[in-house]
Amino acid sequence: MSIDWKKIGATLMVAAGFVLLYRHVMVKLTLDWWTDGNYSHGFFIIPIAAYLAWERRDRFYAATHRPTVFGLLVIVGSILVLAGGVLGSELFLTRISLLGTAVGIVLFFFGWARLGVLAFPMAFLFLMIPLPAIIFNQIAFPLQLLASRFGEATLSSVNIPVLREGNVLILANTTLEVAEACSGIRSLISLLTLGIVFGYFADSRVWVRSLIALSSVPVAIVANGARVAGTGIAAHYMGPAAAEGFFHEFSGWIVFIAAFAMMLVIQRGILLVAPRPRAEAKAAAQAA
Repeated sequence: MSIDWKKIGATLMVAAGFVLLYRHVMVKLTLDWWTDGNYSHGFFIIPIAAYLAWERRDRFYAATHRPTVFGLLVIVGSILVLAGGVLGSELFLTRISLLGTAVGIVLFFFGWARLGVLAFPMAFLFLMIPLPAIIFNQIAFPLQLLASRFGEATLSSVNIPVLREGNVLILANTTLEVAEACSGIRSLISLLTLGIVFGYFADSRVWVRSLIALSSVPVAIVANGARVAGTGIAAHYMGPAAAEGFFHEFSGWIVFIAAFAMMLVIQRGILLVAPRPRAEAKAAAQAA
């Protein structure tokens, strides 16, 4: 089997050009994953997307290879978006441009059919991009209020005196503020990512995968509300220290694990209501 050095050289040139063009974008994006706890899951997105693409390699090569010049238009358009993002200091545009250029490259070199094979892995990459601040704040603040209302209702139901003022819960011996970090958006984003991955591997039916992924939203909201309520109960009986430091951080991990357990229960419930076809169930059993 001879080595096609022309293809290898062209691939390396395209990869080098891509890295050179987006090097600053990729460095800043990686720093955001490292420093912003809301998007620390970003480190896992590219390896998972790469695995999903590798899993489709046979379908990719079997698909029609018909390059299209439309891909070049997508690349040019994405580079213009990059320029607009740089000039306007809008990080979200520069990062969306990165994905747009990647899509354009696939289109230009391989065509629509092969892009369709890679559609899910490439769409999955969107989860690594932080939301624009204006959208993030529109989601985070209502979640803060929702979590504080949930906490107030739970505390009142167990006869703990509480007064809520916006996102602040006033107890007899301390005051709890449901800050942005406690709004639940962190667990919501992480659980949504986990729900998509879990749904993909748990079932081959699209509607089941979608349902499992969407279930992560109410699960995250309920789990975070329970965390706020639990923190209030602990603070009432154990003092303000229960709402700070290690105990507060550790409760976040416990609630996240509990939320994933809830998603497992939902997945099992779906299987009870709508069992997988026999052929698929047999294949899954053999794979296990």
